[in-house]
Amino acid sequence: MSELIRFGISMDSRLLARFDQLIDEKGYSNRSEAIRDLIRDELVEQSWEEEDKETVGTITLVYDHEIRDLTEKLIDYQHQVHGAVISSLHVHLDKHNCLEVLVVKGKGREIKKVADRLIGTRGVKHGKLVTTTTGRDVF
Repeated sequence: MSELIRFGISMDSRLLARFDQLIDEKGYSNRSEAIRDLIRDELVEQSWEEEDKETVGTITLVYDHEIRDLTEKLIDYQHQVHGAVISSLHVHLDKHNCLEVLVVKGKGREIKKVADRLIGTRGVKHGKLVTTTTGRDVF
């Protein structure tokens, strides 16, 4: 573990009060942990813009499986990018709608292209890419 360094932050009292409320709502034990998480989150977001950085995330899709050829199109594309899609979960939400969660891994920009293609497929009702980190570069 690296050396711990203390530093001060100046902040408007109203902003600090709202931050303290947020800390309480999220269950942080102190301001330091909350600030560390905010910094980590920004660093993870930034890593998705780096060309050579390996990233991980999930792509969530909701779609009507009765739309002609939609399921096949989604599966075919996943096979085309098989190195990027490392796992999937398929849930039948109701008689018509399915939820699919894909775990993806690769360069951030490439994964964003995969997500955009899947989410933009005609018949997908909603989709979202959630970005995270491999954990290797997070302290």
